[in-house]
Amino acid sequence: MPAVQGVAVMRAINQVIVNPVFIPLFVGTGVVGVVAAAVGGSWVLWVGAGLYVVGVWGVTGVRNVPWNRELEALPPGTAEAAEYWVGYLRRWTAWNHVRTAASTGAAVAFVVG
Repeated sequence: MPAVQGVAVMRAINQVIVNPVFIPLFVGTGVVGVVAAAVGGSWVLWVGAGLYVVGVWGVTGVRNVPWNRELEALPPGTAEAAEYWVGYLRRWTAWNHVRTAASTGAAVAFVVG
């Protein structure tokens, strides 16, 4: 997708995703995972909780959200935004793969545990 459309779509996604349904589910999954691990005591549940907290919350907070904020701060349709988009897309996608692997591993651990 060309930079102008890519930036516009990602900015729209970032604005829509922060909502009263997604945020409680995103945060609640980690909380429930940690509570389940503490109550269940299973090392598999602790692995699941760790994968979710570090691999999903951590990556989101340390990598993806700061880059989203930087993208949001750029004037849309400018050369500066288009230039930023190239590196943003590469970095964001790579770290999103890390989040996907971590959340998949967490889900498997929670099911097994």
